[in-house]
Amino acid sequence: MPAPDRALPWRLARAHLRRRRMQNTLTILGIAVGVMALIAALSLTNGFTRALVDATLRASPHLSVTAYTPQARDRDLERAMQADPRVQAFTPFLADKGLLTRPASAGRGAGVDFTTLFGVTGDARRVLQLPPEEGAALGSLKDGEVLLGAALARSVGAFTGDTVRLLNSTQRRTSLRVRGVFSTGNYLIDSAYAFTNLGTLQALQQTSSVTGYQLRLRDPDQAPAVGSDLTRTRAYSPLPWQSLYGTLLDQLALQKKVIAFVVLLIVVVAAFGIANVLTLAVFEKTQEIAILRAIGATRSLITRVFLIEGLALGLGGLLLGNLLGLGISAYFTVRPFSLPGDLYFITTLPVEVRWTDVLGVNAIGLVTTLLAALIPARRAAGVEPARVIR
Repeated sequence: MPAPDRALPWRLARAHLRRRRMQNTLTILGIAVGVMALIAALSLTNGFTRALVDATLRASPHLSVTAYTPQARDRDLERAMQADPRVQAFTPFLADKGLLTRPASAGRGAGVDFTTLFGVTGDARRVLQLPPEEGAALGSLKDGEVLLGAALARSVGAFTGDTVRLLNSTQRRTSLRVRGVFSTGNYLIDSAYAFTNLGTLQALQQTSSVTGYQLRLRDPDQAPAVGSDLTRTRAYSPLPWQSLYGTLLDQLALQKKVIAFVVLLIVVVAAFGIANVLTLAVFEKTQEIAILRAIGATRSLITRVFLIEGLALGLGGLLLGNLLGLGISAYFTVRPFSLPGDLYFITTLPVEVRWTDVLGVNAIGLVTTLLAALIPARRAAGVEPARVIR
């Protein structure tokens, strides 16, 4: 009868699974723990990467276009940027490096540190995503005022209202009043960057030129394409944020691969626990298998019985592992890890669950469990009924 033949492998597999409940439960738990750890690890890694990139881009433009030689503001380029729907905001800038010092005062020793100084216009508040109060200060910098990164301000020992001295790269000196400090959460930026208005830095360098333009895009991932389009026929060099922080992105991608590979080994080891369970089942059921083969059961039917058992154990472990992994991710979304910002650039470790990662974990787990079940299944199908019954 066709219907009973199709149902027989399922009934046999169900009967086998009911007899070894403890071993089956432990196997499912082993797979579940591996899947849980892999989903949680990937989600935390994704969250760390996203938070670090976001913190970096708060005080960094998505795209910089730099003139081959400093020149006056390019009105043609500005019109092109205004007309491009991908460009959200832009500002001309003049860059310089210098030594920032604060003279000693009563109760405080002198402070000194190197800085990268940007002269910008009021449009910089739209290019950089600083907190509202800090963004307002950036957009309203007056002549002779400077906005310091939080870590840079601590290093120099300068507070709002203090006066600091700048020795720039051309050996010119000036005094600047600290308008305030900004904090992005990225220590490398907060410890090195400072902003003043464009006129102040132009006066210090005795020039009316600008280094280029800084842009914020509606989609940061389009920075290379926008940079190429804007500079194709102009004497400018594009620098998208992906190139500026390429090493950082490569390190984060490598970190994710290493973590995924190490944790994946847990899933593989747990999945091959299925092979142990099914191999024992084959030894225990050798006579039963021989009788089934003697009364007409095909090798294909016997193979399907044990593959169904392996599939049931694997799916059970994957389902439980997904629930646990997503549950842990949800918990850390509500109560994220706290991190030292001066070491990891961000103060908390957020979680970002990507369904592509979840689907990939489940696909690999399912394939691994089926491969693990195939070995004992083929062994069971190879049982010779005449030899066993005799």
